[in-house]
Amino acid sequence: MKPSPIVQEVLPDRYGAGADHALLSGTQALARLPLEQRWRDRAAGLNTAGYISGYRGSPLATYDMELLRIREKLQAENVKFQPGVNEDLAATAVWGTQFVPLYPGARFDGVFGIWYGKSPGLDRSMDAFLHANTAGTSEHGGVVALVGDDHASKSSSRSAQSDLQLKAAGLPILYPCSTQEILDYGLHAIAMSRYSGCWTSLKLVTDVVETTSVIDVRAERLQINLPPLPTQLPPAGLYIKRNEAPLEMEARLHEHRIPAALAYARANGLNRIHLQPANPRVGIVSAGKSWSDVRAALALLELDDAGAEAAGLRLLKLGLTWPVDPQIVAEFVEGLDTVLVVEEKRPFIEEQLRSILQALDLRVRVVGKAMPAGMGRAQEGQLPISGELSPQIVARSLALLAGVPLSAAAQVEPATAGPMRLPNFCSGCPHNTSTVVPEGSRAMPGIGCHGMAMWIRPETTGTVTHMGAEGMFWVGQSAFTEEPHVFVNIGDGTFFHSGSLALRQAVAAGVRVTYKVLYNGYVSMTGGQRHDGDVSVQKIIDIAQAEGVGRIVVVTSDLGRYADVKLPAGIALRHREELDAVQRELREFDGVSVLVYDQACATELRRLRKRKEAPEPDKRTFINPEVCEGCGDCGVKSNCMSVEPLETELGRKRQINQSSCNKDFSCVEGFCPSDVSPDLSSAQL
Repeated sequence: MKPSPIVQEVLPDRYGAGADHALLSGTQALARLPLEQRWRDRAAGLNTAGYISGYRGSPLATYDMELLRIREKLQAENVKFQPGVNEDLAATAVWGTQFVPLYPGARFDGVFGIWYGKSPGLDRSMDAFLHANTAGTSEHGGVVALVGDDHASKSSSRSAQSDLQLKAAGLPILYPCSTQEILDYGLHAIAMSRYSGCWTSLKLVTDVVETTSVIDVRAERLQINLPPLPTQLPPAGLYIKRNEAPLEMEARLHEHRIPAALAYARANGLNRIHLQPANPRVGIVSAGKSWSDVRAALALLELDDAGAEAAGLRLLKLGLTWPVDPQIVAEFVEGLDTVLVVEEKRPFIEEQLRSILQALDLRVRVVGKAMPAGMGRAQEGQLPISGELSPQIVARSLALLAGVPLSAAAQVEPATAGPMRLPNFCSGCPHNTSTVVPEGSRAMPGIGCHGMAMWIRPETTGTVTHMGAEGMFWVGQSAFTEEPHVFVNIGDGTFFHSGSLALRQAVAAGVRVTYKVLYNGYVSMTGGQRHDGDVSVQKIIDIAQAEGVGRIVVVTSDLGRYADVKLPAGIALRHREELDAVQRELREFDGVSVLVYDQACATELRRLRKRKEAPEPDKRTFINPEVCEGCGDCGVKSNCMSVEPLETELGRKRQINQSSCNKDFSCVEGFCPSDVSPDLSSAQL
C-alpha cells in the first residue's frame, strides 16, 4: 500500500523548515517553537537569538531532554539552551536576556526568552517574575513562560493551578487546547510580548502536552497582526529600561502593557465565538483542556453544531484567559439568559466574567463553580471546585441548563475504585534500603521518588514538604518535643536545586538531625536526566563541610568504586550492610550530621547496561524452591518487586523474576539458605 502524501511529509524531520505537516507531541511542539521563531525573524530581516532556561517537572518533565536531543539544530539557529539549577534562577537569567540591546557589545537585534517549569516552580519564582515583568521585554526579544499545571496531582505533592499566580505577576495567559495551538499560541505569545513589552505565558496541562497529532507547520498558516496601540505611548515607551524607578515600572505595566496585550489578542482573533443560534439561550465559556471537555460533552449529548444551535447554545472559546476581553464578552452574551463557565479548579475565568458583566451593567445569569456552604449561592448545573472535570460532568450540567435530554452515554458514572495497589520502588531501587531507619527513629521525606517511603513505611516516614525545605519541619518542632533526633531524606537533585539551603538553616538552628543525601546520579522522577551541574559525592561532602556539618559518613553498595577515591580527612566510608549501625551512631551525635548514601538509580543503571555503557554483573540470584520455606525474609530485607510469590503444593514460597531483576542483590541479605548466586561470567545469558 502506497503511503499517503501527508505520511511521507511528516515522517522525515519534525524539526525541519520545509514540510507542510509534522507529527508532533505537545513537548515536541514546544521544542520546535524557538526554531520557528528564528525562521520568522530571519524572514522579517531580524538578526535575533533565543535563550531557554527552566527546571523540569510534570507535565514538562521531558522538555529538557527533547531540547538536548536537538541541541545542534538549536545552536545552528543561535538558540542557547541552559537548564536552570532551579526555577527562579532560570527566570532571572531569562530576564537578563532582555537587557542585551541596552548595553555595548550586543551581537543581536534582540534575544527571545523561553522559561519552563511546573506550577510549584512558578510559586517559588514569584519574586523573580514580578521583578522581570514590571521591568518588561525588549522590542525584538520577548519572553514566554511555559507553565505546566498538574490538575490531578498525578506527579505532584499538591494539585496545581497557575492562573492566579500568573495574574498576580501581570503575565497575560494563553491556554492552548491542542498540539497545534501549543505551537501557534507559543508564536503568538512571543509576538504579543514584543508588541506589548509584557512577559507572556502558556498554561500547559497534562492532557494537552501529552497529546500527539499531525499539525500544520507551514509558515503561512499563522499571520501576525500588530494593531495600533490602545493607549497613548508613555514617555519611556513600552520596553525594558535600565535603572527605572519602581512606580514608573508599575504604571507602564498596568496602564499600558497589559492593555496592549489585550489589543493584540483582539487583532489576532485569539478569542472566538462559535455557533450562532437563531434563538440564543445558553452560552458556554471555556478554554484549553476544558474546551475539549465541552466539545466532548456536546457529543455525549448527541448534539452536533446544528443540534447545539437548535438548542439555543452559543460557545465562547478563550485563547487569552487573562485578561478576559470585555468587548467579546459583551458580544457573546447578547440575547443570552444564562452563561455556563467551564474551567478546572478555582473560578478564575468566572470571576473575571462576573466583574465584566457588572461593569457593563449586563444582566445575565452566570453558572460556574459550586462554592462551599456560606461562600456562595447554590445553583442548578454548578461544577465542582476541586478535582478534575470530565465530559460526563460537563454534559450533565449542560443538559440541566439547556433543557436537552441526558443521553445514556452522559449518564455513565466513573468506574468505582477497585483494589488499590500502593506505588512502590522499582526492583533494585536504592531507596528500598536507604530510606529504612533504625528501630525507634523516624524520617522526614522530601520531593522525589524516595518520598514514596511515606506510603510504604508510614509508621516511620512522613510528612512530605515542598522542594528544598526538607528538614525544616524539625527545625520548628525540635524545641517543643522530648523526641531528640530525626532523619531527613533528601535526593541529590533536590540538594542541588535548593536543599543545601535547608542544610544551612539546620546548622544555623543548632538542631540534632541527620540528613540522608540519597545520591543516585540522576533526576529519576522526571525522566532520568543527568544533573545540570557538578553533583558528585565529593561535591556534596564539600558543601556539607562548608556549611559546618559536624559529622559526615558515606555509605555505598560498592566499596570497590572508592578504591581510587580519596575522601577528605575524617569522612568514614562504610558498606550499605552497615547502614543500620551507621544510623544508630549518627542519631547519637549532638548536632547536624550527613549520611551520603551512594547507589545508582536501578532503572537508569539498567538502561546503561542495555546500551553497553555500564558493566553487566557476572552473577544472578535464584531461589531454590526445594529449600525455600516461604518465610519472605528476602522480600522484607530488599522490599524488591522482583521477589514474587511462588505457589507450590507445599504452600507459598518465593521466586525472583529474572526479567525485572536489576541485580541489586539486597535480597540475599535475608536470613535464608535457599538463595543461590552462581558465577555466570563464562555463561551465555
